[in-house]
Amino acid sequence: MPEKLAHEVVNERLQELPEWMLEGETIIREVICRDFRHAIGFVNKVGDLAEEMDHHPDLLIHGWNRVRIMLSTHSVGGLTENDFKLAHAVEQLIVQE
Repeated sequence: MPEKLAHEVVNERLQELPEWMLEGETIIREVICRDFRHAIGFVNKVGDLAEEMDHHPDLLIHGWNRVRIMLSTHSVGGLTENDFKLAHAVEQLIVQE
């Protein structure tokens, strides 16, 4: 089982991800897509990536073009290295969009 990160480590890791914010024991990123079709496509890409990493985020499409990505490791009740690995991988997807 992955190890829950200390708050100091979480804050350090967030320095590398300026678009992500901490809410409780979850890191969150809001992505604005060109349109609804791109939002659906982006969610599918994140889903494929998450499946490959065996780490599954909460994803929400809201409005007509917004995607909210919420990462936390439920089994440890907080954030782990896996959450930050997936966050960095998601950032790469956003750059490719």
